[in-house]
Amino acid sequence: MLVTCPILSKYMRIKKGVHALKRRRNLLKAAKGYRHGRSTKERAAKVAITKALAYARAHRRDKKGDFRRLWNIKINAAVRPLGLSYSKFINALSRKGVKLDRKVLASLAENKPNLFKKVVEFVS
Repeated sequence: MLVTCPILSKYMRIKKGVHALKRRRNLLKAAKGYRHGRSTKERAAKVAITKALAYARAHRRDKKGDFRRLWNIKINAAVRPLGLSYSKFINALSRKGVKLDRKVLASLAENKPNLFKKVVEFVS
């Protein structure tokens, strides 16, 4: 049974080399492939990784808007030859109570134009 003495534990020397090396190794591993000193220097790597994680989070949010804009463009391009604009088409969809979202509509417009044409004829 090991009994610790509170007086001695106060003065014990605890080396942290193993943990420091592990932290450094993981940090530099995460910065692998970065250019110049950002992949080899601990301080620059830490800054680069922090920024990269922040940008990654922000851009995951941006991606949703990017796809929605793309779907709108595809839908607009598909309804123009049929004599409608995007906004009039979306308005007609909501008035008729059609519950297809923009992702599905863009997919139909791109891959199944005949089916998309029937949807447009139904709402207009």
